[in-house]
Amino acid sequence: MLTKTAVAGLAASALLASVAFAQQSPSATTDSAKTAAPAAATDTSSFKGTWRASKLVGLNVYNDSNESLGSINDLLTDKSGDIKAAVIGVGGFLGVGEHLVAVPIDKVKFVDEPVAYTGTAGAPATGGARTGAGGGTGTTGAATAPAAPKKNPWYPDHAVFSATKDQLKAMPEFKYSTE
Repeated sequence: MLTKTAVAGLAASALLASVAFAQQSPSATTDSAKTAAPAAATDTSSFKGTWRASKLVGLNVYNDSNESLGSINDLLTDKSGDIKAAVIGVGGFLGVGEHLVAVPIDKVKFVDEPVAYTGTAGAPATGGARTGAGGGTGTTGAATAPAAPKKNPWYPDHAVFSATKDQLKAMPEFKYSTE
């Protein structure tokens, strides 16, 4: 019993000692803050309204009729970092048999609001609301599904490209060349 108490006391004192050693004196903290200030020349609030490129990859792409075309597989940039094209994967299943097409980025429109479904034909399944004792389900009408609120300001909800799936499949396939 005495051994367990001694081990617990040593472990607790080691944890407290590591916290004490990690603390700096107030003068060292203010000195390091003075030297780090010029390095942080840009203010993060100046990037408000921008999107993360990592979140654009995988974004669903729809056409003007809200029909799913595929998703963005890659973004192509020039040497200065400006995005020039989006590689869209069309068709296939889980990446197998997918047709890659590179389209100019200025032809792709990014939309913040979720896709608005106007009927039950292409709408996502909601499952219906179950009632308590009766065991019945909710109503199933052809009403417009309410749009969900924007979930994150750092990336758009989806992209829109004015073409059909067949038109994209007819375009020349994009291939990553090593030349």
